[in-house]
Amino acid sequence: MSHVGVPRGTARKRRSLALLTTGVLTLPVLAGCSSDDGATGAAAPQDVAVAGRSMVAEGGTVNWAIDALPTTLNAFQADADATTTRITGALLPTLFPLDAKGRPQLNPDYLESAKVVESEPRQVVVYRLNQQAVWSDGREIGAPDFVAQWRALSGKDSAFWTARNAGYERIEKIERGADDFEVRVTFAKPYADWRSLFSPLYPKDVTGSPDAFNDGARTTLKATSGPFRLRGVDKATGEVTLVRNPRWWGSPAKLDSLVFRAVATEDRTGALAAGRVDVADVDAASAHRIAQAAGGRGADGQPLAQGPGAGEGPAAALRAWAVAHGSNAKDAAAARAAGKKTRAAADAYAAEQAGLRAYVVRKSLEPAYTQLALNGESGPLADDRVRRAVARALDRQELVDTVLEPLGLPARPLGSHLALAGQPAYKDSSDALGGQDTEVAQALLADAGWTPEGAVKKSDGTKAGSEAGKKDAEKEAGKAAKKDAEKKEAEKKGTGPAAGKAGSTDGKTGDGADRREPAPDDGLYIVGDDKPGDGDPAGGATHVLAPAPAAAFHSSALLRQAGYLSESGVSEDIPSRVTAQDKRSGGAAGAYAPAGTAAPAQAADGRRGPLGKDGKPLTLRFVLPSGPGSEPLRSVGDKISAMLESVGIRTEITKVSDESYFQDHIASGDYDLALYSWPATAYPATDDRPIFAKPVPATDGSLLVEQNYTRVGTDHIDQLFDQAVSELDEDAARDLMKQADARIWAAAGSIPLYQRPQLVAANRKLANVGAFGFGTPHYQDIGFKKPQAAGAPANKKK
Repeated sequence: MSHVGVPRGTARKRRSLALLTTGVLTLPVLAGCSSDDGATGAAAPQDVAVAGRSMVAEGGTVNWAIDALPTTLNAFQADADATTTRITGALLPTLFPLDAKGRPQLNPDYLESAKVVESEPRQVVVYRLNQQAVWSDGREIGAPDFVAQWRALSGKDSAFWTARNAGYERIEKIERGADDFEVRVTFAKPYADWRSLFSPLYPKDVTGSPDAFNDGARTTLKATSGPFRLRGVDKATGEVTLVRNPRWWGSPAKLDSLVFRAVATEDRTGALAAGRVDVADVDAASAHRIAQAAGGRGADGQPLAQGPGAGEGPAAALRAWAVAHGSNAKDAAAARAAGKKTRAAADAYAAEQAGLRAYVVRKSLEPAYTQLALNGESGPLADDRVRRAVARALDRQELVDTVLEPLGLPARPLGSHLALAGQPAYKDSSDALGGQDTEVAQALLADAGWTPEGAVKKSDGTKAGSEAGKKDAEKEAGKAAKKDAEKKEAEKKGTGPAAGKAGSTDGKTGDGADRREPAPDDGLYIVGDDKPGDGDPAGGATHVLAPAPAAAFHSSALLRQAGYLSESGVSEDIPSRVTAQDKRSGGAAGAYAPAGTAAPAQAADGRRGPLGKDGKPLTLRFVLPSGPGSEPLRSVGDKISAMLESVGIRTEITKVSDESYFQDHIASGDYDLALYSWPATAYPATDDRPIFAKPVPATDGSLLVEQNYTRVGTDHIDQLFDQAVSELDEDAARDLMKQADARIWAAAGSIPLYQRPQLVAANRKLANVGAFGFGTPHYQDIGFKKPQAAGAPANKKK
């Protein structure tokens, strides 16, 4: 097992573990792509209760559920998470927030302009600041804040504990421009993703010293610059409270306050019903409860059953009544007690449902995708042929349908590691690996030496039970005895080797001459090679099943017993060899076994038999989280296991706690197969390089994997990322990223499955909040609809 090294200086930020691994967030699938901007497929739009500011009332408080209090408010520290990002988004400058298609857009609240003004001999970017932009303490935002953040994140001063500095290390200097509202940034090396820098932007009071950066910004921010400011963090109540910023120069926040409240996933339905939260990410089960409360109907058009006992038919109810009023006193008492308990549960359920009627579920696709990760560090998956075989055994469309179709979301397999549907850079590059094809998967496994014969241990160097083998052995033994007798007779006559120099090894007369040694076990198992009458009653032609350097020889009887051979000893239903037709199904060179490699036979029940090598079965350890809310992920895992078993790959599913899933298994490399997610980014050349960088040995002997937890990478992929991050022509940079994505597909260390669903329960009276998808929330526009807009006499919450 390898150890995860400290991220290189180019690692921008460790992705949020909470975001990536929690079961409730790992549900969904990808949509295709928008039809414009060169993308393909159909992206799910935002689902937000849009309303103009004139339709939103002034005042009120919105309670927004979060998983837990943030461990830090410093977004550049290693333990920053999705909650840190959400809160700081309302407090600090984001110079280029993302729009609904995941594209960075200049933020006029902070910038009048920002552009590359020179590219030779150095890249120079000039930021023209909004002249009204100030921190909450009244100081103007300016070059000193940019300089302090650059120095803290450049990696040159190890006193700053930062996990994110990509791009900042390329800056040569930062200067005041023509006036106090202009910042001039000169790069030592070109940086295509310069828009990713200084977001969020912290005041120099935070980034100006290691103490303030490392410790001071973890629990409080004395100065902010957004529509809200921080009132405080209350660990006792699990709340972070933001209030309207009186120094905000933009459109003022509609709300008086915004409270982020820690509520566990399993407790959110109750919290919503009780009115303790107004906005919450929910799982599919909670979304179903809200749909029930709103009078939702099932696929058959009938109202959805609700609550304890709701599915009980009239006959069952009659039987229960009969028992409760029957002559058996003991049974009657138990039945009455059970009925009372059921009625109480039903009453509680009904009360919750009444509370849930105040909410609506907003749904879109989250800017994150779920992948099947294949650990290529050691074991069978270190062989790229086995990884490709796993990938080509998967019906990704079926997996997508399992997660997204029930939610009514676009259900199309994700075709890129580096962009999601709707983003301009999206391109389906999965053809570099190829689609589902069980015959090709079997041929790849056979070429890698994994065969049905290899799953059975051999006891010696002969074919167990083979009459031909026995006769050959007897024949060889007879020859040896005859040679030995002839040698002794020759020695008596003085003509044998003993009469000459001791140890003579003349090719014709030496000891052992003419004795043919057993051929080395080269593992090439030939089915039906026995002569007619020598263990193969039917005879027949020779069939090469698969080259397997370490495969053991087995008897036809054993293979027949396992269902792999016909009575003739020849494999049944051997698929045709890999042909041009196979290649037309999609895939690049190297995704196929050599021409002529046949796939192992299929058993009579339609399933492939277990495969092995040297008597060791091909079994992969599949690690999945066990916590509540992870059911959809486990369902996907079960389907993947069944698909792999159909081609002869066995899986051992290991369920571990959510707390240990990522750190103890994924990051440490203690798995063969795993499901986890990565968030999307507008800057793949920067953000995704650590995820796919080729692992390198560290000075202490461990393996430095950065964030490449599959341990699969190539020098060429790294080179393409390096070229793209320095390419200032956006079209050329995108083309390089598409080339990199195709090679990542071909390496088969990560198989994207689907973009995850985003399900958000929101108070029906709220405006400008919901499932934002790629987009950045406009916190100042969130609020309660005015009575005429909401259709209700009152809508404020105090």
